[in-house]
Amino acid sequence: MDISVQQLSSELRGAIEQLKTGPDVQKVGLVTRVGDGIAWIYGLRDCGFGEMVEIDGPGGSVSAFALQLLEDEIGVVLLGDERRITAGAKVRLTGQILEVPVGPELVGRVVDPLGRPLDGRGPLQAASTSPIERAAPDVISRQSVNTPLATGIMAIDAMIPIGRGQRELIIGDRQTGKTAIAIDTIINQQRQNSGVISIYVAIGQKMSKVARIVDRLRQEGALEHTIVVATSAADPASLQYLAPYSGTAMGEYFRDNGKDALIVYDDLSKHAWAYRQMSLLLRRPPGREAYPGDVFYLHSRLLERSAKLSEAGGGGSLTALPVIETQGGDVSAYIPTNVISITDGQIYLETDLFYQGIRPAISVGLSVSRVGGAAQQPAVKKIAGALRLDLAQFRELAAFAQFSTDLDAETKKRIERGRRLTEVLKQAQYSPMGTAEQVAVLLAATSGAFDSVPVEQMKDAQEALLGRLHAQHAKVLAEIDQSGRLSDQQRQDLLSAGRQVAQEFSQERS
Repeated sequence: MDISVQQLSSELRGAIEQLKTGPDVQKVGLVTRVGDGIAWIYGLRDCGFGEMVEIDGPGGSVSAFALQLLEDEIGVVLLGDERRITAGAKVRLTGQILEVPVGPELVGRVVDPLGRPLDGRGPLQAASTSPIERAAPDVISRQSVNTPLATGIMAIDAMIPIGRGQRELIIGDRQTGKTAIAIDTIINQQRQNSGVISIYVAIGQKMSKVARIVDRLRQEGALEHTIVVATSAADPASLQYLAPYSGTAMGEYFRDNGKDALIVYDDLSKHAWAYRQMSLLLRRPPGREAYPGDVFYLHSRLLERSAKLSEAGGGGSLTALPVIETQGGDVSAYIPTNVISITDGQIYLETDLFYQGIRPAISVGLSVSRVGGAAQQPAVKKIAGALRLDLAQFRELAAFAQFSTDLDAETKKRIERGRRLTEVLKQAQYSPMGTAEQVAVLLAATSGAFDSVPVEQMKDAQEALLGRLHAQHAKVLAEIDQSGRLSDQQRQDLLSAGRQVAQEFSQERS
């Protein structure tokens, strides 16, 4: 129920007057009205932002956290059933902020933002807890990003590399493959035995979608290295608001213990919507697009917690892949521009490319990694140096060639090479590739070895090349995977295999 101040009963007004003159007004309060998951409380003058309170109800206490501090009253967001609370209920300060269970016991489990299991596998036995809100590591506690985090997606590892401790935004319209990139990255950590613990945070997603993701991770053997923090669209805004902070606290446990963790926020657009909903109910002043003025701080204090710690701090890392949904490809909207300015680069997915069958639908021109190049595998960096430029030139020339039939030989050659590179970079979902495989395919495509292969047979030639290399040059692939480097002799071996495969496909064509 929602009770205005004018409608307060004489009994409640009397209780408030008594509280005013009592010694407990600093730490004890009374609920004046409640509704829409929000309770307003008189008293609690010592309450801090985000502090937990306990509200007494007929069926037991209900927890809440403070999000609006006014002169005479505070607004709290309820974490339990508001029907168990009535006006006049007594409220107590706990002196603590919200904590969630953390530790290796959560790996392989599906939990809600409060750490309660959702997978039907019994209660959690976590030995420790951590506050969901913590200060980000300072500059002295960090080191520069210097270790690659392989996604297994050739277009990303070659052109938009991600390093451990980086924050790389995945942005695009709905249904363009944003979640697919994140899930493939999680699966690749298991396939490459990288030792990275993954946290997937679903914010306001359909539970059917979350169930499909969990089932796929289980099929791929990746769930045993993953924590899933799930909230559905039917959950209260308070849980959707807490989800990314809870997931980050779970990831920080591994980071602070010298390990590497990867966290996916899917997606922060819905997180901002939940925060806007709570803020408007708490009557905070609305600003642009009705978001409160601190919505930038909402995401900056979250994403700044992802970092690679210095060797003195254990050398652990937390890598963030936040997801943002755009409307009609508008990257200049309020929340997208906010998150772009916080992160270290973005992977932009184009709707047009997606429906042309170019998947992952990564825009070469708008995607960038500001720090991952320093952590890129030397072998991939050596081969893919000109790849981005070649693709960008191809897109420009292809658009120009539509209006001209008379093209010189050099232009035709660049267009044909670009068409083949585009085919090579197409990659099916759930099929991440290792470093050596990427190097072999990129080398064949960029060196011209595959120029004679028909465009429509490029994927077949790619599979034939990888099959031949695994059968005849398995040692070379293993050495490249282990060292991350490419020697001149290894380059010759890979090129020789590429030319042989190209010759076979050229003969079939003739």
